[in-house]
Amino acid sequence: RLRNAVLDRLAPEADREADAAVAEEARARRTTVRLALLDAVRGQHDAPWFAAFEAAGASADAVAPLAELAREVGWWWPYRDVALLSERPTGLHRDEAGRLDRADGPALEYADGFALHAWRGMPVPPEFLAGLAEVTAERIRTEENAELRRVLLEHYGYERYLADSGAEPVHRDETGVLWRIVLPDDEPVVMVEVVNSTPEPDGTHRTYWLRVPPSTRTARAGVAWTFGIPETAYHPQRET
Repeated sequence: RLRNAVLDRLAPEADREADAAVAEEARARRTTVRLALLDAVRGQHDAPWFAAFEAAGASADAVAPLAELAREVGWWWPYRDVALLSERPTGLHRDEAGRLDRADGPALEYADGFALHAWRGMPVPPEFLAGLAEVTAERIRTEENAELRRVLLEHYGYERYLADSGAEPVHRDETGVLWRIVLPDDEPVVMVEVVNSTPEPDGTHRTYWLRVPPSTRTARAGVAWTFGIPETAYHPQRET
């Protein structure tokens, strides 16, 4: 009876340790694969370089094999005895920084049906993007995944979230207003609200929101950080 009681207490712990070991092994395998994928030749994505080489007078023979591959394949991996080739994607959507990004469908698509949904470079579930149109401040607050919560917050808009969540300013001075958004199980989002000193054509002044480090304690320190200088050194003589 005592033996059974001990086993009853130890078995769940052993199961958890076994699950953790399997998960760690799986993470190690994924890391190995990801590192190997970084060695890819870019295929069609290198096409602009070939035009630059040609304009610079580079020998056509030197780049002809790579240029030919760029016309036919996407990323590919050359090894000693084998080469792995991927098809060119049928759909590719990126943001201004070159990251995979699309809110209304797959950011990356292939002819065989494989697709990847992403927002600002981060892979997300397809159903997640489908719900962006109906996102609310409460939905953002209760999202358990910190990375997905950041996506929701960015899509919703910091200014709108500040208003709808009842956030209060933590500091105010002549440079602007410092706001802090406390998020569960994540670092706080700290923003400085500033007003552009240059008026718009209609005479109004546009408001901007600058995201600053969570450790920022004053609005001046936040604005100074955006210029890469300490708060004590930020003393603009004139704003334009």
